[in-house]
Amino acid sequence: MTNSIAEIEDADCMLVVGSNTTEAHPVLALRMKKALRRGAALIVVDPRRTWLAERATIHLQLRPGTDIPLMNAFAYVILQEGLADFAYVENLTENFEAFAAAAQEWSPERAAELCGVDAEQIRRAARLYAQTEKAGIYYTLGVTEHVCGVDNVRSLSNLALLTGHLGRSSVGVNPLRGQNNVQGCNDVGNNPVFLPGYQLVEDEATRAKFGQAWDCTVPAAPGLRLDQMMDGMHDGRIKAFYVMGEDPVVSEPHAKQIESGFEKVEFVVCQDIFLNETSRRYADVVLPSTCFAEKDGTFTNSERRVQRVRKALDPPGQARSDLRILFEVAQALGVDWGEPDAEKVWNEFADLSPKFFGIRYPRLEERGLQWPCPDSSHPGTPFLHEGAPLRGKGLFYPVDHVPAWEEPCADYPFLLTTGRTLYHYNAATQTARSDGHLDKQARCFVEISPDDAREMALDSGSTLRVESRRGAIEVEVKVTDAVHPGVLWMPMHFAEARANVLTGDGKDPEIGTPEYKVTAVRLVR
Repeated sequence: MTNSIAEIEDADCMLVVGSNTTEAHPVLALRMKKALRRGAALIVVDPRRTWLAERATIHLQLRPGTDIPLMNAFAYVILQEGLADFAYVENLTENFEAFAAAAQEWSPERAAELCGVDAEQIRRAARLYAQTEKAGIYYTLGVTEHVCGVDNVRSLSNLALLTGHLGRSSVGVNPLRGQNNVQGCNDVGNNPVFLPGYQLVEDEATRAKFGQAWDCTVPAAPGLRLDQMMDGMHDGRIKAFYVMGEDPVVSEPHAKQIESGFEKVEFVVCQDIFLNETSRRYADVVLPSTCFAEKDGTFTNSERRVQRVRKALDPPGQARSDLRILFEVAQALGVDWGEPDAEKVWNEFADLSPKFFGIRYPRLEERGLQWPCPDSSHPGTPFLHEGAPLRGKGLFYPVDHVPAWEEPCADYPFLLTTGRTLYHYNAATQTARSDGHLDKQARCFVEISPDDAREMALDSGSTLRVESRRGAIEVEVKVTDAVHPGVLWMPMHFAEARANVLTGDGKDPEIGTPEYKVTAVRLVR
């Protein structure tokens, strides 16, 4: 996030795009609820009528996969009506002319026809966002999980630059992270193009610095992205898999293809706190690890806040901390890293990473710190880009509509989009073991509009077969006006009815994020 979670309460306009915040981020959503009670305006862009959408000042219930035309239409209105912060644009941005030319191609009327929303509502929303001093953008996987996910985010960034809603409290462009500590994982280098601290692998001086610290030669070539690893199981590049805290057989798209890949690789290690579908079916070795309450370390949340995690319980049975397991695996491979110590690992990371250099364990005793934090006297950074964008000038991107990888047709006439519910978390490795969660939601279901249900003579509670070009699953029917006719919605949590049996191979060409949000399907009673 460019800004802090607490600042949401003081926002006067919240533009929430592709985020069912009250279910996917229920704690953070409390801040949005407080802002609403205070009288803040809320614009929701979502193909479903969610709890937030029902309370929105404006709900733009767009067709999945049409975010860029909608955001370009926002920009069209802002430019046409002179609502841009032209001083900010002139002094602190670049490539404005190319962006503006692309945006001018998308009038509200043209966007409305493709997106399935009202043109006047687009105008109202654009004016509201542009004319509100404290207006922030908040988005999640509904924006990124498309073949044009990167350009979707760029279209949001364009709006923030155009209006000058950056570098101040309660504004910015704020991705709400999808999993606990996924921000921290990225920070420390779990990204193939970066070494720890967001330092590019391709930079020779960076490689030399880490090579000296680690007493090795750091390869110049980036590693593989997750999608490339999955492809590598089929083309021979990947011979073995080490899976930590993930269940790719449930969470990755085109699940049958993933299963086929795991059957081809020679060796699979799974390290987790429970057995899941992947470890149960494909693991040659299972290494039982520890949960958050059984280990020491740090978690970093969506607002870039590094927080201490302290061991409160001993792990059960033979379970060991992730850190100890990795140290012992290294030792078995012939390298002695000494005794595992979470603070020493952090210090090594911070010593080599300028953005994190000032964050040390003693400073985290009372409360977390937000990076960048370059030295021991720095208080941390509540919001980014104060005074000017970090790169000097914010870069506008001209973006245009990118069709989905797969569109509905006569044989597969429905558009399926997937997501999360309040009662389950990701692949449900944990929540499916909880009676309380299962009492609330025990089965996978598909949401279908009353018109479509009436045409197929379907009632809520009946069982339905959902088929795509890649597979089929049986789910419970939920008739609801939360979705438009022709659009279906399904949760992705359930191993016994995996939504990702249906999803396909479409992915963003720049970073490989799969297109979970648009799949062509048909229904069979």
